[in-house]
Amino acid sequence: MNTVLLIIHLFVTLALIGVVLIQRSEGGGLGVGSSQGMGSFMSGRGTANLLTRTTAILATVFMLLALALAVLNRGASGPGHSLLDIHAPAPAAAPPPLPS
Repeated sequence: MNTVLLIIHLFVTLALIGVVLIQRSEGGGLGVGSSQGMGSFMSGRGTANLLTRTTAILATVFMLLALALAVLNRGASGPGHSLLDIHAPAPAAAPPPLPS
């Protein structure tokens, strides 16, 4: 179950990154300023709305998956244990005295 959710989370993350990178910083979206391609299919405003909605949906799914993974894995290390306690190095023993 965790592996499936983690793989879905990875795909949602990559899709979210792609959608955010497609958007223009001015909020124009894909079709602004062009008379061909997506501009002929949708207006600039329609494309910007589509990308904004897609970003919001992907961000919501991302957060829900992150919360689900956190809830499913909350007891994985055992009760009352910290990650730092598990991987803390053991104290070094005093070196043996040199023979005289």
